[in-house]
Amino acid sequence: MKTYRIPERVEAIIFDIDGTLYTNPLYVFEQVDAQVRHFAHLMGISENKARHQIQGYRKSWSGQNGGKKISLGNTLLAFGIPIEESIRWRNTLLEPSRYLKKDMKLRESIERLGGKYRMICVTNNPVTAAKKTLAAIGVDDLLPDVVGLDTCMKSKPAREVLDAALDILKCESSACVSIGDRYDIDLALPLEMGMGGILVDGAEDVYGLYDLLESKS
Repeated sequence: MKTYRIPERVEAIIFDIDGTLYTNPLYVFEQVDAQVRHFAHLMGISENKARHQIQGYRKSWSGQNGGKKISLGNTLLAFGIPIEESIRWRNTLLEPSRYLKKDMKLRESIERLGGKYRMICVTNNPVTAAKKTLAAIGVDDLLPDVVGLDTCMKSKPAREVLDAALDILKCESSACVSIGDRYDIDLALPLEMGMGGILVDGAEDVYGLYDLLESKS
């Protein structure tokens, strides 16, 4: 866990989901690779060639943008796959219940946070796919509000996505903390907007989030 900033007054928390609220590298990989395999099928090329093309583009983009990372949705957009199509792919291809299980320690941690803070999830998956993931890890009822790829038709990092989350939270950016596992995707823009930011390595870091925030209040 790495803390970049915690506001003096915290009212709300924005959670990323994948790689943040669960720790399962296999499913994090599968989410991407399922779409790459589908892309390969549509393009009539081998899966390995598709992986090479996608990875090559992301590496090239990163090199041209100071080492920043680009989301898969924006990568596919560069290959002519519109966001609307990415949404359909994700809703169809992703099956989190095959990889994830209920996490009671996470549930207890989210319940504890919910007693003091307003919370929302912001994800690059569409809302339906995201809610399937939240159900698989057992916190869908505790985190009912989700801003997804199909909310603004934008992939993180995008200001419109964060503005939508703040509108639902009814919170100023200066009283909000963004929690995620990827700095460029989940934290850089929130920090620029005046939010707090905490980089995590998975659910185990979220378990201690309440105590961390309380220690800074």
